[in-house]
Amino acid sequence: MPPWIDPFLNRLLSGAGLVPACEGRGPVVLMYHSITRGRKSPPDRWGVSEENFKKQLCLLRSKGWTTLCVRDLLKADPLPPRTVLITFDDGFADNYERGFKLLDAYGMRGTFFIVSGKTGAPDRLSAAQAGEMASSGMEIGAHTRTHARLPELDAARIGEEVTGSKKDIEDMLGLPVTSFAYPYGLFNDTCVEAVRKAGFKVACTTRTGWFGSESDLLRVRRVAVFSFDSLSTFARKVAFAGTDVRWRSMAGYFVDRIRSRIAGNGTR
Repeated sequence: MPPWIDPFLNRLLSGAGLVPACEGRGPVVLMYHSITRGRKSPPDRWGVSEENFKKQLCLLRSKGWTTLCVRDLLKADPLPPRTVLITFDDGFADNYERGFKLLDAYGMRGTFFIVSGKTGAPDRLSAAQAGEMASSGMEIGAHTRTHARLPELDAARIGEEVTGSKKDIEDMLGLPVTSFAYPYGLFNDTCVEAVRKAGFKVACTTRTGWFGSESDLLRVRRVAVFSFDSLSTFARKVAFAGTDVRWRSMAGYFVDRIRSRIAGNGTR
């Protein structure tokens, strides 16, 4: 049984995700971090409860959304309508039990950006878990070696963090790694060029917006999902590809839509 959302949001979400990426309104790339046990929302805004994550996945599936991995953005063929990408940053241990396993149970896929130098630490994914996830169709991407703030480093250190993480994960999995996420969402032109030089094909930021609204595949925009997001807020984030989806903030969008329709009718 799909979770309930009000009729207006139900209609809004049903009509979302139909504009192709070539028109600047492509898939929504969602960003998660930790998935905590149980129903209670965690105090850390970057965590999402297991119960809420289940509801979000169930809502997407009930509305016919397709989940892809970040590497799929490289495909030449048009992406399916109503496509969403689910990504996880940092490689927390709970991503295996309550991220990967839930996605797998729902027949969905996701991309997990891991900090290669922390693999196997007490609160992090192990190499064996990352390998199992990759074998099951999930994507393992890189998130530097130490979760460094890249713009604060010199060019040599940036290269070591970026190139090193790619090599670490490829050696660990025996698979090519083509996707990267900037720690803390921090980057500059030097960082982007280091990512490009390392051989990554796609890199994710924390700037909000649709895929396709940014032409450089090494500056892909994402929308963060927070611990305090209701299912209604989540639906609006998917529909509008933004994090500030308060109804007050949405008012301008609806006013513009009404004005456009009136103007269009006046020219017929």
